[in-house]
Amino acid sequence: MPAKDHFIERGIRKAEIDDYLANELKKAGYGKVDIQKTALGTRVIIHAARPGLVIGRRGRTVRDLTEALEGKFGLENPQIEVNEIENPELNARVMASRLASALERGIHFRRAAYSILRRVMGAGAKGIEIRIGGKLTSQRARYQKFRDGFISKTGEPSIQFVDEAVAHALSKPGITGVHIKIMLPDSHLPDDIEILEPKEPVGVALEDEATLEGEKERAGE
Repeated sequence: MPAKDHFIERGIRKAEIDDYLANELKKAGYGKVDIQKTALGTRVIIHAARPGLVIGRRGRTVRDLTEALEGKFGLENPQIEVNEIENPELNARVMASRLASALERGIHFRRAAYSILRRVMGAGAKGIEIRIGGKLTSQRARYQKFRDGFISKTGEPSIQFVDEAVAHALSKPGITGVHIKIMLPDSHLPDDIEILEPKEPVGVALEDEATLEGEKERAGE
């Protein structure tokens, strides 16, 4: 198989695994998955807000996921590891999933969106943008945006410092789309300027002081 086709096939398989885990681990606050090829098989690292739900009672959920990854997706000897997301409020995928779940439970979209917005900004994010689209208040589809703080839209900062994700909520009027962008706290933009107070070198200060003393002595003479 040519190298190009190999990388394309591997990318498609990872996307399929990602979608599968997102559906199976929705209640666990699924964030992302990392797949690494090792000498002993395939290392699968699942990042989730609630690792206990990923592991399951007596490891039952992990065993079921292992069988699915091996049988359905053809991974060789998958070894699953679960990492806890330290700050779920700064993970766009987790928050998009929570917002979609709130909409499915019948919570008004404005109330749900502002709740997510406050939690994200309270966690230290520099900015957030929430876009909800679908049949929100009538039979005609439209979208509504909610913003706070600053979000970089173009250039390298938008790729490096903005975390974004999409989720979907299934309700009686139809499917509602949720798109969240979060500007991370450690973002450093190219135009950020930090002004430092000048520090006078010690040697120069001593030299100036000696010169001043000499001038005083000459003036006294």
